[in-house]
Amino acid sequence: MRRLGSPAVAAAVGLALALEALPWVLRWLRAGRRRPRREVLFFPSQVTCTEALLRAPGAPAGPPAGCQCSLPHGESSLSRLLRALLAARASLELCLFAFSSPQLGRAVQLLHQRGVRVRAVTDCDYMALNGSQIGLLRKAGIQVRHDQDLGYMHHKFAIVDKKVLITGSLNWTTQAIQNNRENVLIMEDEECACSEYFIQVESYNMWPFVSASFTQCNVFMGNPYCGAQLLPKGSRRLQGANGGH
Repeated sequence: MRRLGSPAVAAAVGLALALEALPWVLRWLRAGRRRPRREVLFFPSQVTCTEALLRAPGAPAGPPAGCQCSLPHGESSLSRLLRALLAARASLELCLFAFSSPQLGRAVQLLHQRGVRVRAVTDCDYMALNGSQIGLLRKAGIQVRHDQDLGYMHHKFAIVDKKVLITGSLNWTTQAIQNNRENVLIMEDEECACSEYFIQVESYNMWPFVSASFTQCNVFMGNPYCGAQLLPKGSRRLQGANGGH
């Protein structure tokens, strides 16, 4: 019985070890087929035409028909950032201090129209500056939350499909994109970085929704874009113009 039992025990141990190693082997095979995405963008970005990227669902492929703009139609840091966002298929999480870029705002609304679940967290004061995209996102039906702390909600990151992290120094404003020296890191890292950043997004679920009151916001900042009712936060000096710096 001992002679018959020893091979059986060895086989059982070997099977257990193989099953334990299987996830690591599969991960190694996947990594061998496709390297995780790593991309660094630097700003200011060259001003280029982005209409080909920002077309509505169902529009024909190729260059936009009748585009008469004099802008270059090549790649730029902004167009690469737009491509990274528009690659979303299931979800997009945004934590943004200032958001006034019309191109990035159109990209987020386009994803919403495609059925991607979009959630945004922003700073209470900066969402009320002239040109902010936050009110337009809310009007489009996108879930937006804002903070009510004395400090700023100063994050500047996005998570695409819970696996691609977009983060860096860049505020999503025209000023920052076209004039500031900024950086953006696009990194595919589902198991580590994205999970930690996603926890941050989830922690804001207790924050208040941006409400539908235009009146108080218009009186407060004279801003038709906001569409938000601001909560009292104490005195905080607003900086920048046209959606931040």
